[in-house]
Amino acid sequence: MDLRKVRNIGISAHIDSGKTTLSERILFYAGRIHKIEDVRGGGDGATMDHMELEKERGITITSAATSLEWNKHKINLIDTPGHVDFTVEVERSLRVLDGAVLVLCSVGGVQSQSMTVDRQMKRYHVPRLAFINKMDRTGANPDSVIKQVKDKLGAHAVAMQIPIGKEDKFEGVIDLVKMKALYFDGANGETVREEEIPADLQDEANDARHHMLEELSMYSDEMMEKLLGEEEISEETIHDITRHAVIEQEFTPVFMGSAFKNKGVQPLLEAITRYLPAPTEVTNKGMNPETGEEIVMGNDSNKPLIAMGFKITDDEYGQLTYFRIYDGKVEKGGTYFNQRSGRKERFSRLVRMHSNKREEIDTAVAGDIIAVMGVDCASGDTYCDTSNYCSLENIFVADPVIKMSIVPLSRDNADKLSKALQRFRKEDPTFHVYTDDETNETIIAGMGELHLEVYVERIRREYGVDVEVGAPKVSYRESGQQAYEFDHKRKKQSGGSGQYGHIVGVMRPMTDEDRAAMEEKGESGELYFEDQVTGGRIPKEYIPAVKKGFEEMMDKGPVAGYPVVGMAVELKDGTYHDVDSSDMAFKLTARECFREHFNRMKPLLLEPIMKMEIECPDDFQGSVVGQVSSKRGMIVETDSANGVTRIIAEVPLAETFGYSNDLRSQTQGQGTFSMEFAKYSPVPSSIQAEIVEERKAELQPA
Repeated sequence: MDLRKVRNIGISAHIDSGKTTLSERILFYAGRIHKIEDVRGGGDGATMDHMELEKERGITITSAATSLEWNKHKINLIDTPGHVDFTVEVERSLRVLDGAVLVLCSVGGVQSQSMTVDRQMKRYHVPRLAFINKMDRTGANPDSVIKQVKDKLGAHAVAMQIPIGKEDKFEGVIDLVKMKALYFDGANGETVREEEIPADLQDEANDARHHMLEELSMYSDEMMEKLLGEEEISEETIHDITRHAVIEQEFTPVFMGSAFKNKGVQPLLEAITRYLPAPTEVTNKGMNPETGEEIVMGNDSNKPLIAMGFKITDDEYGQLTYFRIYDGKVEKGGTYFNQRSGRKERFSRLVRMHSNKREEIDTAVAGDIIAVMGVDCASGDTYCDTSNYCSLENIFVADPVIKMSIVPLSRDNADKLSKALQRFRKEDPTFHVYTDDETNETIIAGMGELHLEVYVERIRREYGVDVEVGAPKVSYRESGQQAYEFDHKRKKQSGGSGQYGHIVGVMRPMTDEDRAAMEEKGESGELYFEDQVTGGRIPKEYIPAVKKGFEEMMDKGPVAGYPVVGMAVELKDGTYHDVDSSDMAFKLTARECFREHFNRMKPLLLEPIMKMEIECPDDFQGSVVGQVSSKRGMIVETDSANGVTRIIAEVPLAETFGYSNDLRSQTQGQGTFSMEFAKYSPVPSSIQAEIVEERKAELQPA
């Protein structure tokens, strides 16, 4: 396999921008499927949305992988969800991909989830193309969308095409590189017809081409000279410069079309093979866990194996792990080492995925995305030929913000429920399951109402377990407001050796500088601990125990038993006893110190604030804004175009439960909204008192 002709790409966007519809057309034109199905409506549903729930709701819940061929290139394609509740699916897909297509709606433009996806692409340094979809919709405005990509995403976005007609008169596109008009004929737009540019669009096309060349000339002195000298610039030169600028993540070429109306998809496929990088053109780095030295992976099949298991699914045949191979090769029946656990595992069955269908294969090489059956590992594990060879940076996982209790209606189903929860927890790192110590209830936690709703529905369908769920609960946090200087001594004597620990220092709220210092050291968490003890006043071996003592107490704060965040401890002085001091003594000293003095930091409750984006017809703007304000929401921005108002607001999560019904009834079913976690903010004191009372009642034994 020639790796220069391989593309590993993802399709990402805001919910309802048409990603899955676009994937369906790509598969059809590449000859991978022979009948187009729609995301919503009758038929079998879109190929990439293979779960029953996805077909019913018309949304993508899990990312699906497939491979296809186009223009003698092999494309491994992953279609990802648009809904923020399933953001880990996008996160882990982008972690292993070499390029991406950012799909934007011609009317909605850059929406909140587009911005989240953009952040994720930047986090993993993924080059991308943009595709403005739904050009046939009323209010389609590609110029406005391109301006938003520049302003909101800070991307150097330039149109490589202009539309022929707009809205219901959208007929095709003009290719500004070839300077030809492209029309899409046949029942499903499968025949691309090249024509001369219509006379009434010739001037506009010339201006757009000149603008495109001017923007591209920023990346090439040679092109700049030719432009100034008014010389002809060859198609090949334009392609080469565009490709180079895209791979360097400096340039975002913009294409347009309507996937639903079968227009503009083939030129996008050409652009994917032409401008997005091959595995050999992307630098991926790992680290030797023993020496700490950096390993640069070159997608070379002759090197030792480095592969990452980035996604896990479980079904009746056992666990299926999706792998991206960075170096070396995997063979059916071969044995490889899990770098995290050190365990040696046999890869007995290798498959290439086409949505939920499998094709058996015998070997896979660097640059490939495949799946292995029956391997017991966690999402993000690295596999190599030998143990302790290389570990790859793991996938970013956001903390859950919402939780609810779950119990089976019938006691006999407790085992089945436990099995389902264990499976989903393993598959999805943002889905948490734990037992509440005080109430002894099983609690599930996730990224939003829809996230947990989908898992509850899957438990009912896939495991046949009827469950009862409690009302959603908010994950509050506690944090101190002011610094407190402590001088705490623990002295216990009860025959034999006693316990002695003495610590002096400051407890204070964590600052941005503290967080930056932690990041620099490769640390994470909510406790910044600084050892300033000099002259051996506390022996070095006891210092970690002090930190551990504070950490353990932060699990449950004194205000209402919620986790404590954003705390810094500076340990400045102390004393010890030759016989009575120990790790345990100093740990207990720190625990006692926290318990007795944290209240002196004037702690308060913090609540998760969600960034909410609402779209509704202009007529309903006043009442929607009024309702958001009544929910303690703060309007950040509103804009209106083509009779549709878009409102961006910050609303406490506690006030958002059931909001979809409120919005529907307020806008006669025409309003939509999406939301994602933004930050934690202090709870108003009047509401804090209520929460503390409720929490006390909740924690009291029945």
